[in-house]
Parts: sequence; structure tokens; C-alpha cells
Amino acid sequence: MKYEPVIGLEVHAQIHTRSKMFCSCPVVEDTGDLPPNTYVCPVCTAMPGVLPVINRRAVEMTILTGLALNCEINSITVFSRKNYFYPDLPKGYQISQYDLPLCADGYLEIETENGTRRIGITRAHLEEDAGKLYHVDGVSLVDFNRAGVPLIEIVSQPDMRSVEEVRAYATKLHSILVYLGVNSGDMEKGVMRFEANVSVRPVGSNVLNPRHEIKNLNSFRALTRSVAYEIEQQIATLEAGDTVVQQTMGWDETRGITVPQRGKEHAHDYRYFPEPDLPPLEISREWVEEVRAQLPELPDAKRARFIAEYGLSAYDAGVLVADKDVADYYEAAVAVGKADPKTVANWVTGALFRLMKETGQEIGALLVSPQALAELIGLVEDGTINLNTGKEVLAEMFASGRGARQIVEERGLAQVSDVAALGKIVTQVLEENPAQVSKYLSGKVQVLGWLMGQVMRATRGKANPQVVRELLQAQLEARRG
Repeated sequence: MKYEPVIGLEVHAQIHTRSKMFCSCPVVEDTGDLPPNTYVCPVCTAMPGVLPVINRRAVEMTILTGLALNCEINSITVFSRKNYFYPDLPKGYQISQYDLPLCADGYLEIETENGTRRIGITRAHLEEDAGKLYHVDGVSLVDFNRAGVPLIEIVSQPDMRSVEEVRAYATKLHSILVYLGVNSGDMEKGVMRFEANVSVRPVGSNVLNPRHEIKNLNSFRALTRSVAYEIEQQIATLEAGDTVVQQTMGWDETRGITVPQRGKEHAHDYRYFPEPDLPPLEISREWVEEVRAQLPELPDAKRARFIAEYGLSAYDAGVLVADKDVADYYEAAVAVGKADPKTVANWVTGALFRLMKETGQEIGALLVSPQALAELIGLVEDGTINLNTGKEVLAEMFASGRGARQIVEERGLAQVSDVAALGKIVTQVLEENPAQVSKYLSGKVQVLGWLMGQVMRATRGKANPQVVRELLQAQLEARRG
């Protein structure tokens, strides 16, 4: 029997605001560098008698996200208490949303090898983060710096059918949140976490079988590896004649396996009820339209524009717009230079990406500015240096931050195009390699490439390849007679 996976994702993303969800305490993205319990107050530590106040900007950024995800924005939204007991939850409940979320019934379109797929989005709602536990020397310590930080939870329909689709959905959603300015996208700082609900069923069935929820996945690698493992394990369980028990799982990165944590909760287990300290929030159509006006150009629109305006392939445009900083860098380099946009794209996605991968640097931290890259490309395009030398110069620019023209002048890398000087070197190469000349004249034209290599070696790579080719062909044909 063939099985298919049924996968839905819950994504928790920290909202990029200056203050917490229900108090004025500052939000610091990387709380790991702070002394414990530095940015706390009676509200976010749940002291008796305090009252929460809704962060307006967090509401607006959630509406913005809902609009980008094609959601309906509810005119009335209600905050609820989600009741569970854990040491890092100071109130003994989490203020979240359930019956009436801010955003509902949306979708996100993803590209897969089988074409475009539409993944339904059940809801996008606001909630507050919990604190963080530290287990040291047999005791547990709690830090409330993160408690009360605003989160947006985006819950998909169980519409994904492969690991490929899970990755495409997660990376597309990550990109949109960064484009919106809702989230920094820095996964290493824990600003975005995934929870995957995975089940399997016979192909052709419409039944939703018991599922495993994999909690607190903080990287695309952990997400895809854990989902792939769960699919494999659940199919093996069914083929062995056993049943899958609905439960919550953790991901063990070291061993590459999921491990049971507890029985999977249902909504009624949390005993949701409306938050009595926060009245229902009315969202006017005028407010929604004000927020809609803040929508930036999103990845799909930018990709279409890059194809139409710059003549890029769909693949190249997709690679560039996947990261907003890369897309901005590329456009800045095109704007200040004279090179064809396709040529600039090749440099960014080729030589520059290779150096970034080797060093682990992000584009925002590069010593090579878009203007500096445009200058380098210009030197290659006007024949001052050849392509291979250009790549060497880029590597030095990448390491030192110096300009391309300065490096070329200091190292004497300018390309030699003088016909008379190169003609003498070509003559010398031909006289030193009579056997190769005879092969060329007998019809083995591929020898021309080898002879070009000898000329380039003699000029230490400075010769203009086009001039060398023309001189070689001319002198070889002259010897034919």
C-alpha cells in the first residue's frame, strides 16, 4: 500500500516592536546576552493587581501579515486565556486568541517541482511569549526577559504533502515576514519557531489520521529533517500492523530522531475563555485600509518585476528575491552601474554567493558595497581586466574592503590588449609548439584552446582573450599557406 503524508505547520514569529505585548518593557531580540530578568515589570511577571494594555503596533503588524497572506481581517477580535501550568509562564496562563483571531481564512502559494500549490492558512493571531528556563547544577532557573514579547502565530491547513512543500512554505513565509518588517528572520536568535503536525494515510484517502506534533523547531534543517523522519517512521509503524498514537514529539538533532514528550493536547485541554481584563477589540475598515497602504512590494511581485524589468529568468529572479537584503543589494548595483542586469545577477548569484558561503557572511555585513561591485563589473566589461582576474579581485575586495580599481592598479592586473606586444608572444608560442600547430592545421581545431592557454600563461593571465584568439587564428591561417 502506498501512503501519503498530511502536514500542517504552526509558525510562531516574534513581532518586531519596541515594547512587549501588554506592557512598556523594551523588547531585545537576543535576550541571551542580557543579565536575567533585566527587562521585566509587574505586568510581564504577573504581579497581583496589574492590568495588561494592548500594544497597538503589534496589532497593526499582525493585520499587515494577514493582508500579505490573503486573510480576512475580522472586525471583532477577542483575546483569550490559554490555561496551562509551566514554570516559565508567570500567570499560569498565556494571553492568546482562539475563537475570534485577528486574521483568518487565507492562503500562501508556493512553487514546487510539480507547479504552483496553494496552502490554506486557518488563522494568524496574536499572543505573548513565555520566559525561558535554564537547568543548572540540578536546579531550574527562570528568566522573564522574553515573557510578554509579542508573537504572531500562523497556522496552516494540513495541505502539504511532502518535505519539499514544507520547506517551500516555511521559506516563503519567512521571506514575507522579513519583507514586511514584522520579523528580523534571524533564526539563530530564536525569533521564528516551527511546529509541524505530521500524519500519513493511504493514497486516495481523505481521512485525517492521528498525528504527531513536533515542537520548537528553530531552523529549516531541523524542520525538514524531523518531518522526513516522522513520515518514514509512521509509514513503517502502519506497515508493521501497529497504530500511530497522537502525541507531542521533540526533535533530537544529535541523533536525528523524534522523541515522545507527552500526549497531544486538544483545544478543550487549555480551557480557553475570554480574557476578562481586555475588552473585545474592534477593527474598523478604515484602520485596515490604513494598514494595507503600508504593504511593501512582496517577493512574488518583486520576482515578476525583476523578470519584466531586468529580463531575468524566473529562476534567477527567484534566487535574488528570496532574501530581501540580496534583492536590495542587486538593485542598488544595477542602478549605479552600466552593466546588463543579467550580468550583475550572474556576479551576485555566482562569485559573490560563493564567497559568502565559504565565509558564512550575510550580505548586509559584506565589505563589498553594491557600488564597489558595480565598479568591478565595469572594469571587466570595458576590457580593463578579464573575467578570471575579476573574480580574483573580488576575492580581495571581499577580504579587505578595498576598491577594485585600487587593487588592479597596485597589483598591475590591467589586461593587455596591445596587438603588437601580444603578436610577438603568440609568434613565440607557435614556434615553441610545432606539433600542436600541425594538429590544428590538420583539422584539430580544439587545439586552439590549448594554444590560448599557453599565451595566457606567458602573460600571467593578463592578455585579452578575444585579442589572443584573433591573433592566433590569423597567424595559424597564415602558416597554412
